[in-house]
Amino acid sequence: MSTLGAYFRLARVGWVLVREGVIASLPSEGLPPAVAAMKSLTGLFARPHARHEDRSDRLAKAVARLGPSYVKVGQFLATRPDVVGADLAQDLAGLQDRMDFFPPKAARAAIEGSLGRTVGDLYTRFDEPIAAASIAQVHPAEVTVAEGPRKVAVKVVRPGVRRRFADDLEAMYLVSSLQERFVPHMRRLRPVEVTRALEQTTKIEMDLRLEAAALSEIAENTKDDPGFRVPKVDWERTGRDVVTMEWIDGIKMSDVEALRAAGHDLNHLADILIQSFLRHTLRDGFFHADMHPGNLFVDPAGMIVAVDMGISGRLGKKERRFLAEILFGFITRDYMRVAEVHFEAGYVPSHHDVASFAQAIRAIGEPIHGQPAETISMGRLLTLLFEVTELFDMETRPELVMLQKTMVVVEGVARMLNPRFNMWKASEPVVSSWIRDNLGPKRIAVDLRDGFKAALRLAEAAPEIAAKTEKFHSELMHMSEHGLRFDGATAEAIGKAEARHGRWGRVALWVIAIALVAIALQIG
Repeated sequence: MSTLGAYFRLARVGWVLVREGVIASLPSEGLPPAVAAMKSLTGLFARPHARHEDRSDRLAKAVARLGPSYVKVGQFLATRPDVVGADLAQDLAGLQDRMDFFPPKAARAAIEGSLGRTVGDLYTRFDEPIAAASIAQVHPAEVTVAEGPRKVAVKVVRPGVRRRFADDLEAMYLVSSLQERFVPHMRRLRPVEVTRALEQTTKIEMDLRLEAAALSEIAENTKDDPGFRVPKVDWERTGRDVVTMEWIDGIKMSDVEALRAAGHDLNHLADILIQSFLRHTLRDGFFHADMHPGNLFVDPAGMIVAVDMGISGRLGKKERRFLAEILFGFITRDYMRVAEVHFEAGYVPSHHDVASFAQAIRAIGEPIHGQPAETISMGRLLTLLFEVTELFDMETRPELVMLQKTMVVVEGVARMLNPRFNMWKASEPVVSSWIRDNLGPKRIAVDLRDGFKAALRLAEAAPEIAAKTEKFHSELMHMSEHGLRFDGATAEAIGKAEARHGRWGRVALWVIAIALVAIALQIG
């Protein structure tokens, strides 16, 4: 993936970060003396105004210059404090996903290309955009149904964003592969896999059919839940580049004063929000992973309506049990059980000592007990837990980090509504119900049922497995007798690939060196 273009894009990213003073503002702690000195020198090349700004402002300006792809990268890295550090993740979390509007003409072309019908045929009215982000923008519109005209929201993908992201992603893969190769302590965080997760997340977000499917799935999961819903999808007017959904007339949760003026019970809304999130996580294993206050509305009936399901998270049964047992272990002060769960799940390598890990867990849990319940943050607890696991070589678990980030955000919204919000009291009905159903006698019956289904599937596949095993055995015997051989075409292809890789690497290094000299001469 390390093409010449990727090196050029990487050099541009570095130069923008230097000019906006981002590199100079990063902490020097733990850096080798030579690297720390070079970092300090970058401050000489920063714009004069950047030297007096906070790091978060410098980041925001740098990302704005780099374009929509890097807004998404920044937001993604904000969910990975294990990779970028807690302080930098907090700065990145403040990045505003607000971009310039693209022309309505381009939006109309994208709709017609995606759905194969004219905008006039699809909508009785199609208005100017009201919101634009890095991936898409939203237009108010109107459709005619049997009951009469109905207002809808139409989300359209930004033109050219897929090509731009693919180009920028190449540079990101280059950085992550260099990290794994030359920075040994980063290998535990698996930067290439993190980049792959970013690629997958963004590809899903760019296919609006998948966002519509996520809305549909969570609507089915929550149809009987109190106080929570998502917009209905208009599937007739939804395709890869466009999703049409119910228009939400409500008050954003970020506008606390308007919610209070409308007569909503803010304490009740805080409880409903956290209970809904925990139901989605523990019961369904599928949750909205971008529940910031701008994506949450309260409709006139007092229902919380969550929009923008471009980012979602999933947890398997093992991860849900892991989360529930951790929470329950901290509540009951059973630190040994919390430690054992980590080892049983395979999250901490078996060569470590369980008792030592339990001691580290106790160092997190004991300070919590004795505090008023409303001051205990579940998000903070998970953050501390992930920090401790680094000491015991626990590899990054992307699904758990995304859960932690979302929990921190949701808890923050709840405390914004109710400053004395009691996380434990609000979550107790959902957590205790799930533990009773899944960690008690009922769990045994469910495990037996799932085990029987797995055994049945294995029995059905047995003939095919046997045939493949016999074929593999015969091929292995043939290799042991005659050796492993490449045909001529394969050997030639390998040789050409190695030569091409080495040649492009040398060319790229010379180009970067020449570019740096040119920049230095220009500055001088």
